[in-house]
Amino acid sequence: MATMRALLKKTVAIPKRHNSKPYSSSIGTYAAATANAVEPPHLPPFDYEPRPYHGPSADEVLTKRKKYLGPSLFYYYQKPLNIVEGKMQYLFDDTGRRYLDAFAGIVTVSCGHCHPQILNAITEQNKLLQHATTIYLHHAIADFAEALAQKMPGNLKVVYFVNSGSEANELAMMMARLYTGNLGMISLRNAYHGGSSSTIGLTALNTWKYPIPEGEIHHVMNPDPYRGIFGPDAKSYAKDVQDHIDYGTSGRVAGFIAETIQGVGGAVELAPGYLNLVYDIVRKSGGVCIADEVQTGFGRTGSHYWGFETQGVIPDIVTMAKGIGNGLPLGAVVTTPEIASVMNQKIQFNTFGGNPVCSAGGLAVLRVLDQEKRQAHCAEVGSHMLERLRSLMQKHEIIGDVRGRGLMVGVELVTDRKEKTPAKSETAVLFEKLRELGVLVGKGGLHGNVFRIKPPMCFTKDDADFVVDALDYAISKL
Repeated sequence: MATMRALLKKTVAIPKRHNSKPYSSSIGTYAAATANAVEPPHLPPFDYEPRPYHGPSADEVLTKRKKYLGPSLFYYYQKPLNIVEGKMQYLFDDTGRRYLDAFAGIVTVSCGHCHPQILNAITEQNKLLQHATTIYLHHAIADFAEALAQKMPGNLKVVYFVNSGSEANELAMMMARLYTGNLGMISLRNAYHGGSSSTIGLTALNTWKYPIPEGEIHHVMNPDPYRGIFGPDAKSYAKDVQDHIDYGTSGRVAGFIAETIQGVGGAVELAPGYLNLVYDIVRKSGGVCIADEVQTGFGRTGSHYWGFETQGVIPDIVTMAKGIGNGLPLGAVVTTPEIASVMNQKIQFNTFGGNPVCSAGGLAVLRVLDQEKRQAHCAEVGSHMLERLRSLMQKHEIIGDVRGRGLMVGVELVTDRKEKTPAKSETAVLFEKLRELGVLVGKGGLHGNVFRIKPPMCFTKDDADFVVDALDYAISKL
C-alpha cells in the first residue's frame, strides 16, 4: 500500500475539465464522433439531474474518516471522491459532477444504482417488516430461495443465505470439510475469496494476505493464459493440482475452490478446460468442488448465467454475493441436498441471512435481470467493448493484454510486451487521468497494473465507447 501511495504522489497534476457537453448524433455512432478527436471525449447524454447537495465537504468527510475509521481502509485517487448520489450506471459527487461507473462498486451493483423496481421492493418491505429471524416463517426468504434454486443447474437446489461473500466462502469451506471428513483445501495462487481469517487463508495474493498461518490450505499454480508458466495449457496446470494432492495431502482432499474469472486478481480467465480436468481430479480424491461466483454470476459473462458454465462444469457448491443484492449486504451458498444434510449434525443459524428486506431486494434483482434481458445485453455490449479495446491494443504498445467476457473485462498495461513488464507507475497516472475525464474503473492484478472494467449491467454501447475513447485519449497524453 505504501508503494502505491508513493507512485500516486509522483503523478502529474491534471487540469479539471467539464464533461457534460453532449455529442452530436448527426455523425453516426458515438465511437465515430470521438475516435479521432483531439479534444477529450465527453460523457454520453443522460437525462437526470442530481439533487442539490448540502452535506459536509470531501475534506470534512476525509478528516472524520481518518480520525474514526480503521487506518487499513484505503481509498482511490489522490483527491478522494465524495460520491453522494447514484443513478443507474452513473455516480455524482458533491459538486454535481457526473461519472461513468465502470466498476460498479466491485460489481456489487448489477442492475444499476438505485434501480426503481429494486428500490420499490426494498422500500415496501421496509414499511411492513424490517427483520424477522428464520425461526419464524416469512414468505420472502422462501420465494427468493425458490427463484435462486431454479437458476441453478443439476442438483444444486439447497440455499443458505448469508451477508457477504466472505461468509459464503467460509460456510462452503466448512461444508466441504464436514461432508468429506478431510481438511485439505486447494485454491489458486492469484485468487481472492474474502476478508475473514479463513478466507484470507484461501487467498494467495500477497497484497491482501496477512501473515497468519492457516492450516491445511494449499495454493496451486494459477492457470493464467497470459502470465502463467504454461500459457493456456490446462493439462499442465491440472497436473500441479494432482501433485499437491499426491504429495501434500496424502491423496485425500476436502475441496477445491476457484473463481471462474478472477476479480481482484486482474480479470483473469482460467485456461480453457482447466476446471473440467481439476474437478475430476478433486472428486477422485474424495473432495468437492466449489465455484466462487461472487463476481461472475447472474449473467455478467454474457455467454452464460454462471461463470462456471463457461468451463462446462457443474460444481458441488456455489457461493455468491455482491451483485445478488444490487448493493444490499447479501450472500448465498447453494449446494446439493446430500451435502446440505451434513449441516443437520448441529444447529446452523444466521441472524440476518435471508432477512425480509434483503430477500425482497434479491428477488427483485433476479426479476429485473430477466425482464431487462441483462445477460444478452452483457454479451452484446461486452463483445463490442472487447472488440474496440483489442483495436486500441494495436495502437498503443502499453496495452499488453485485453481479456474477459461480457461485462467483466481486464486491460493489462506493460512497458515491454515481450517481457510483460508491469507498467505500474503508468497505470497509476492513467488511473487519475481517467477519473479526470469522468470514468471510474478498478485496478487489480498481482502488480496493480490491470484496469478492471466491470460496470452495472445497464451499461450501454455508448458508455463502452466513451470508456475506450477516454483510455485512448489518456494514453495518448502520457
